[in-house]
Amino acid sequence: MTAPGTQAEMELAVRDARRPEISPAPPPLQESPDERPAAAMSQWQLIRRRFAKHKLAVASLYVLALLYLMAVLAEFVAPYTPNRRNIDFSYCPPQLPRLSLAHGLHTYPMTLHTDPITFRRTYVEQRDAPVPLRLLARGDAYRFWGLFHADRHLIAPDGGTFFLLGADKYGRDIFSRIVYGARVSLSVGLIGICFTFLFGMTLGGVSGYVGWRTDTLIQRLIEILNAFPHLPLWLALAAVLPSDWSPIRIYFAITILLSLLNWTGLARVVRGKILALREEDYAVAARLLGAGHARVLFRHLMPGFTSHIIVALTLSIPGMILGETSLSFLGLGLRPPVVSWGVMLQDCMDVKAVSIYPWLLIPVAFIVTTVLCFNFLGDGLRDAADPYGAR
Repeated sequence: MTAPGTQAEMELAVRDARRPEISPAPPPLQESPDERPAAAMSQWQLIRRRFAKHKLAVASLYVLALLYLMAVLAEFVAPYTPNRRNIDFSYCPPQLPRLSLAHGLHTYPMTLHTDPITFRRTYVEQRDAPVPLRLLARGDAYRFWGLFHADRHLIAPDGGTFFLLGADKYGRDIFSRIVYGARVSLSVGLIGICFTFLFGMTLGGVSGYVGWRTDTLIQRLIEILNAFPHLPLWLALAAVLPSDWSPIRIYFAITILLSLLNWTGLARVVRGKILALREEDYAVAARLLGAGHARVLFRHLMPGFTSHIIVALTLSIPGMILGETSLSFLGLGLRPPVVSWGVMLQDCMDVKAVSIYPWLLIPVAFIVTTVLCFNFLGDGLRDAADPYGAR
């Protein structure tokens, strides 16, 4: 017979063997910021997550980043310097790059033919003598941002000419001039936004926080400025600039003039937000604790609607770009030898030239693309920053 202790141990062993084994719990998964609940995310994380869902705004952001990168690397991206002339190729049509197994990346050179009766100039491709196109090839020497000398270009022809978007009446490469012009036209909006931010935040904040007569005075000033039609006022202010100023001085003067007329919209937005927030508990508590008016305004109130300020600034940049383009097109803004998209459009004043050489209007495509991208980006930021929108 089996001992009682031994039989009890055997029954416990059999019972343990029939129990299912419990595997250890897996480690908790690390949630990404986009997968966390909205209550556990900060304001900027919520804005970023909602902005990522706005596909058109995200695509516009990438396009604008590409345009600004092109402007920063203008000397490297452009095949030629902006003012290099080649009269033998006046109004040369675009030479499109081609790719083949026999010749690799290449283009066909152009030969000028003049009709002996009508004297009309036409260009014919020479398909029997392709011009190779080299990446990171040596070309016109330049001084990158005035810092060091270089001669490498993103793409350049190995002999012959290469006008990707055609040439103007002086035989200057339109694509190279567009790339260099982007540096001026795109930077006008960014530099002007600094002055707009300064005027709009300061005057709008003081107007909403102080109130009374100060508010009335600032609001009447805004209404007077908005009552003037902007384009004639820009023309009048630009005509006052001395004609003997250097291009750099004219550039900054035009930027400041555009800012003086574009700060009113931001000031109205800031004033409305300050009026809604100045009686909140945290603002009243800061004043009771002895905080100065400037600290309450700029440290406690304005950070509460930073996202709205970013949206307003983003939507005002296209207006400045269009303002510079309009003034330069009319000859009252930037002038040659400065290269900007507005200066390039001066060649389009002759309707006959545009009808015969339509590639002179290509800078318009870049202007329209930039303005639309900024508008789409502003719409995406506005939707993302709306606290009452769907998460």
